[in-house]
Amino acid sequence: MSTTQRLTNLEALGQAAECLRVLAHPHRLRMVQMLLQGDHTVTELAEACELPTAMASEHLRLMQRCGFLSSEKDGRKVYYHVIEPHLKHILKCIEDRFDSGKGK
Repeated sequence: MSTTQRLTNLEALGQAAECLRVLAHPHRLRMVQMLLQGDHTVTELAEACELPTAMASEHLRLMQRCGFLSSEKDGRKVYYHVIEPHLKHILKCIEDRFDSGKGK
């Protein structure tokens, strides 16, 4: 007996895999966690991740290229925010699976 399966085309799955590779970094996941709670500057994100600002900026650029984030300039400060609505679901799955100590 044959059942018809609905499968996503390989090109779309390739795009998904590339974006998941971009997310697959603890500092980027922390930044997304923070940005899902509100807009932040690169300095705030760098401090929370214990990274140099230049390295945090590179992480943010990668996530922007994937379409996860956007930025807005306010005077001399640049604020980043999430524009991909599905990120909250992805992070929720990660937190539900791996965050046994909530808030660490």
